[in-house]
Amino acid sequence: MLQIDSLVFNAWGRQFFNRASVTLPNPSKVSLVGRNGVGKSTLFKLIKGELQPDSGEISIPKAARVAAVDQEHPATPISLIDTILAADLERAALMAELETADPDRMGDIWMRLIEIDADSAPSRAAEILSGLGFSTADLERPMAEFSGGWRMRVALAAALFSEPDLLLLDEPTNYLDLEGALWLEARLERYPHSALIISHDRELLNNSVGFTLHVSEGKLELYTGGYDDFERQRAEKIRLQSATKAKQEAERAHLQSFVDRFKASAAKAAQAQSRVKRLAKLAPIETTIEAQVSPFLLPSPVRPLAPPLLRLENVDVGYGDDPAILRNLDLRLDVDDRIGLLGVNGAGKSTFAKMVAGALQARSGHVSRSPRLEVGWFHQHQIEALDPNQTPLDIMREARPTDSDQSHRSRLAQFGIHFEKQGTKVEALSGGERARLLLNIVAMAAPHLLILDEPTNHLDIDSRRALLDALNEYEGAVILITHDRSLMELVADRLWLASDNQIVPFEGDMDDYARFVLDRAKGGTSAPSQAASKEKRKKKNKK
Repeated sequence: MLQIDSLVFNAWGRQFFNRASVTLPNPSKVSLVGRNGVGKSTLFKLIKGELQPDSGEISIPKAARVAAVDQEHPATPISLIDTILAADLERAALMAELETADPDRMGDIWMRLIEIDADSAPSRAAEILSGLGFSTADLERPMAEFSGGWRMRVALAAALFSEPDLLLLDEPTNYLDLEGALWLEARLERYPHSALIISHDRELLNNSVGFTLHVSEGKLELYTGGYDDFERQRAEKIRLQSATKAKQEAERAHLQSFVDRFKASAAKAAQAQSRVKRLAKLAPIETTIEAQVSPFLLPSPVRPLAPPLLRLENVDVGYGDDPAILRNLDLRLDVDDRIGLLGVNGAGKSTFAKMVAGALQARSGHVSRSPRLEVGWFHQHQIEALDPNQTPLDIMREARPTDSDQSHRSRLAQFGIHFEKQGTKVEALSGGERARLLLNIVAMAAPHLLILDEPTNHLDIDSRRALLDALNEYEGAVILITHDRSLMELVADRLWLASDNQIVPFEGDMDDYARFVLDRAKGGTSAPSQAASKEKRKKKNKK
């Protein structure tokens, strides 16, 4: 399905690929992995023809249909269900032709429609939309009524429905909630054609793909299995490289020692010369040097507080005069709690985080919190709100105005923002560098509670592991909102579910929750919070 031969590509003052080659089996689901900035998205652009290689070839069968999810679907007046059905171009063309076809042509059209199972198309489209969080009532709504984030889901749904021969997905879970990510993981596992997926979601990479394509140092290398299999194989490869190199170096030292001792001896001259020839034939063995990932610094609170940190009794919370987003909250948060907050987008998770952080007041009920409670709150809007003309050094000066510049630079280096990046404008930093900067700054004051709302969106897998290690060493309380199932499983020791305008404990683990989500998607059940938000819209319209 995809063959890359001796690909060379240079741009923006750097080399991305240097005679890289790979052949992907057909059909196959393949993950494309590598550190942030190595060229994964650039490779997608080369495959799609948006960029041209300096040399080498990228070959795809001529008749193959290729689809990618690059941008949100336009805000058109066309209904959601009709938008998805139109993604099957052959079915749409045949249905249009039926309107004006001659009688002798109609038999052929109907035969082809039967062959492609056109009658089941609406139900197949509805199933995909349900899995991505849309309700039955959403199906007839025009696209113009959906926000940009939801129109990204529409673009993903359209690509999945059309079932191209090669599906290109670049971080598809970044605009999904955990529920949507769980459904997508199961859907990709049974996708009937080839797919190439860029993702930093370890669970998806372990459960949905059969091959892993690694980008490193300008080369492409294909491994069999998911991400855990890839890590084991790569670690073994690096170990064997090191062992072989050590063995060769020992042989080289032994040969050189003989030559040095006997090169002037007439009796040993022939033997010394043969060893010189052997030394010349010993080709250097290249070893892989793994780049070190900077750790996250999440200092634990110096003075622990008496429990509980927070107590909510019959609390309602919302915005302005609109109906409450969350009602009758009755929850307790203790000093060492690790809470994983579940629920679909729009269920009130971020609203809850904002209230706990003190940025939103409760409407009613009783909120009891320690007067010395320090909260560190990270959320995606902080990244979006960064001044593009500021530098990391400027941001650190604002956060710690009394510290010296040397202290600021030292802290930034500890965060993984090294000297050459410290004076770089935010607009030129990668999403991962911005997220790393803000996560470390949020935790810098050693808060008693860390609230992390989608902290991993821009982090590669190694950086996510570094964040996990830091969270497991951190001794304060944590409230975690994430679509990264692996992080949720390894950090949270209790799960709360936002649903039906409430937050309640979820009885079970992440496997139980995954089953709950997939069973709900199969049954076409809309998320309770979405139903509530639609009722809210109706009330607004009546007003």
